[in-house]
Amino acid sequence: MARLLADRPADPLTIGDMARHLGHSHGAVRNAALTLVRRGEADQSGTGQPEFRANAKTAAAAQTAVISPPGTHAPRTQAATARTTTPAAATPRQTGPIRRAGGQLYHPRELADLPDVEALNRLRDADVPVLLYGPPGTGKTSLVEAAFPDLLTVAGDGDTTVGDLIGEYTQADSGGYVFQYGPLVTAMTEGRALLIDDATLISPKVLAALYPAMDGRRQIQVKAHKGETIKAEPGFYVVAGHNPGVHGAVLTEALASRFSVQIQIGTDYDLALALRIDARVVRVARHLAHQVELGELGWAPQLRELLSYQKTEAVLGTKAALANLVGIAPVEDRDAVADAVIKAVGVKKIAPLTLGKQLPASAARQPPGSTGSTLRGRPR
Repeated sequence: MARLLADRPADPLTIGDMARHLGHSHGAVRNAALTLVRRGEADQSGTGQPEFRANAKTAAAAQTAVISPPGTHAPRTQAATARTTTPAAATPRQTGPIRRAGGQLYHPRELADLPDVEALNRLRDADVPVLLYGPPGTGKTSLVEAAFPDLLTVAGDGDTTVGDLIGEYTQADSGGYVFQYGPLVTAMTEGRALLIDDATLISPKVLAALYPAMDGRRQIQVKAHKGETIKAEPGFYVVAGHNPGVHGAVLTEALASRFSVQIQIGTDYDLALALRIDARVVRVARHLAHQVELGELGWAPQLRELLSYQKTEAVLGTKAALANLVGIAPVEDRDAVADAVIKAVGVKKIAPLTLGKQLPASAARQPPGSTGSTLRGRPR
């Protein structure tokens, strides 16, 4: 990829241009192109159909690149074969942090004796759809974003429509109406990964529009747009997220049967400790999670809440961060969470983070850490 861009420095190339030249799938080409951009070894422009161009670092990146002659392999078939025939110990493993598209770091976890991002990529190469399930905040979406840089996402809820998936007519600036394709069509035509987040909150009738794209047909009909037939390009892949404890989330047999692999995602408390989150708070989270497993409690802090605690503590201090941790718990579980925090931290009392009395105007203007009190005009 780098060599192709370096050889044509004046040409802005689309994903399709590069896929045709290299003989790789659109998804594989997009992944490589976005990786070069993240490393600063290529430039990207455009929004609807991005274009990529060489920059000052591309030639150096191309020195170790190897380009297979066009048409020498089936885009994803060879990748799947190569991975399944290579001993796991000899396969490069991504164990260090991965920077997601939004800039956040993701720390891979173990899945089937592999880093989770690598396991998901192997499943994608073999075209095995995956359903990730577990409590909110355990890192399901983060994992998918880290594994697939070419990801498109549909945030599901009870109001999600077929138009949200496939597309619908929208009014143009000229006053007329044009058909705007949805993320499902875009993922199919560009060979990209598609995450249906909170899929079990979406109406089964709406999800039914997705199924023909996932089975042997690998195509859908866009009835709203002249009955157009959309075929999936190599690289198109579907992964879904499910939060079993969320009200209204129903995993139907029709949906479950479409996902050959279903992976439970929980909070990795060892990872939380490695990220230097307060060990006392991690211990509280472990204890509460055990109570949830026993059915004695309905909520426990997950990795998302623990990371939020760490950030809040850095800004407002430990006391405020602990109060906030209690306050974000559901009302019915709040007393149990407060008791666990009190026992672990050794404070006498803790309540949700609350506004107190109004400060005098002079005190409100004091810098952080100042008492705001004065005696005979001198700071006290």
